[in-house]
Amino acid sequence: MHVLVTGAGGMVGRKLVARLAAEPALFGTEVEKLTLVDVVEPPVPPSLQNMATALTLDLAAEGEADRIISGRPDLVFHLAAIVSGEAETDFDKGYAINLDGGRSLFDAIRREGIREPYCPRLIFASSIAVFGRPFPEKIGDEFFTTPLTSYGTQKAICELLLSDYTRKGIFDGIGLRLPTVCIRPGRPNKAASGFFSNIMREPLNGEEAILPVEDNVRHWFASPRATVGFFAHAARMDTSVLGARRALTMPGLSALVAEQIEALRRIAGEKTVALIRREPDPDIRKIVAGWPRDFDARRASELGFEAERSFEDIIRIHIEDELEGASA
Repeated sequence: MHVLVTGAGGMVGRKLVARLAAEPALFGTEVEKLTLVDVVEPPVPPSLQNMATALTLDLAAEGEADRIISGRPDLVFHLAAIVSGEAETDFDKGYAINLDGGRSLFDAIRREGIREPYCPRLIFASSIAVFGRPFPEKIGDEFFTTPLTSYGTQKAICELLLSDYTRKGIFDGIGLRLPTVCIRPGRPNKAASGFFSNIMREPLNGEEAILPVEDNVRHWFASPRATVGFFAHAARMDTSVLGARRALTMPGLSALVAEQIEALRRIAGEKTVALIRREPDPDIRKIVAGWPRDFDARRASELGFEAERSFEDIIRIHIEDELEGASA
């Protein structure tokens, strides 16, 4: 099997590839060829060097999507995107990367299929940002998509394209509406949701973190480990059960900021929690106020997708995977 990963240099892409290196049968069959694509050269684990090609390119640039699809990958993970905060502040860049890049990839697959029959499986990283207010107490699988941010709009448009291209037999598409991934490793990024990770990650490293919203803000979370599991399961699952509804809200954990902090206190102690400094940010508060808070992700759960059930579990996973089992 030939696997293509766009956005392979990002956090989820790197962890997906690292998991493949550790579990060669992760996608249900042996991977013989791996193509990794990003705007910066994506890393290749040593054990995959003999099968992997790392490419630096812009999917939205003319001819680039055709270039990578000419290799006719059997399985495509489309993860390439810019994050929510950056998509909101840079309108042109958000649409160029999050929408134009996706459509270029989809159309390249269509053109390759016209040349010679071809229908890969394509798994798209969507987001719970496709939903907008007013919300019910829990958002179920029947709730409509009315995004209130440019990022959410871009993801929702790609979901519609994914469903239509699948209906036309161009590819076998699945859209995964991801929870906010927490705790993200590395340094803070431009995602408006980044503080959810920052107030956990930095204190665990013995560093101060800024909390820009109130403690009563509620949100929907899954760990990086669970997120990689979503993509691996989507690669293996029987897609015939999806019918025409190709976008799935992934399971997750609904928690208040106060509950995050309390979980951190129980695991890492009062001195760690004391490193969180409250500094309200009106812009972040405005964006967060339009986000969904809780879901009944029954459809995805019944199809075998799984996530954590407590924030303590999310913190422990971060300590195991990123801190070699011990916080600062």
